[in-house]
Amino acid sequence: MTETPPLEADRSEIRRRQILDAAVECFRRQGFHGTSMATISKTAKMSVGHIYHYFESKEAIISAIAERDVQDLMTMFSGFNQADDILDSMKTACGDGFDRHTDIPAATLDLEIVVEATRNPKVAAIVQGSDQIIRQAIIDTLKRGLAARGRHLSDQELAARFDLIAALFEGLSIRIIRNPNLDRTALFSGFQKAFDSILDD
Repeated sequence: MTETPPLEADRSEIRRRQILDAAVECFRRQGFHGTSMATISKTAKMSVGHIYHYFESKEAIISAIAERDVQDLMTMFSGFNQADDILDSMKTACGDGFDRHTDIPAATLDLEIVVEATRNPKVAAIVQGSDQIIRQAIIDTLKRGLAARGRHLSDQELAARFDLIAALFEGLSIRIIRNPNLDRTALFSGFQKAFDSILDD
């Protein structure tokens, strides 16, 4: 089996990131359907053929974007699980999630992909697959955190808590689009109380 030389592998990864960053910019600005491979190639400053060498379709690009987001979240969950108090660690980190979901460019991309999932089965499968991975990671983390405090919930109760947490964060993305001038400081105060209550109730 022929292995890819390290330098070539690094160059390949840089090009993949370049394409993904360009696609994210285009999807935010023009939407999924308004973005062509030619548009992405122009933004990425490389040929269309070169992009197809890495990604066979726009759906494949969305899949890679979703995978990158999942990897970032899994890294964060790993940090929670190594903390002295898992639940306290999650509470401390909720501000980062709040900031991301009240960032208009990030919210725009998230909503664009979710809307596309309502009419494109391939994108729906990507979105749902990512959600299942994140769901299991959060449920496992919650279970460990609660068990460390002598509390044990059923799988159904843990799943419901995940859905509440997801709804809380995802709702922010909609609110920031509807009301871009919302008072983030006041909102975060209530948001943190709601988040903490889901973990502790």
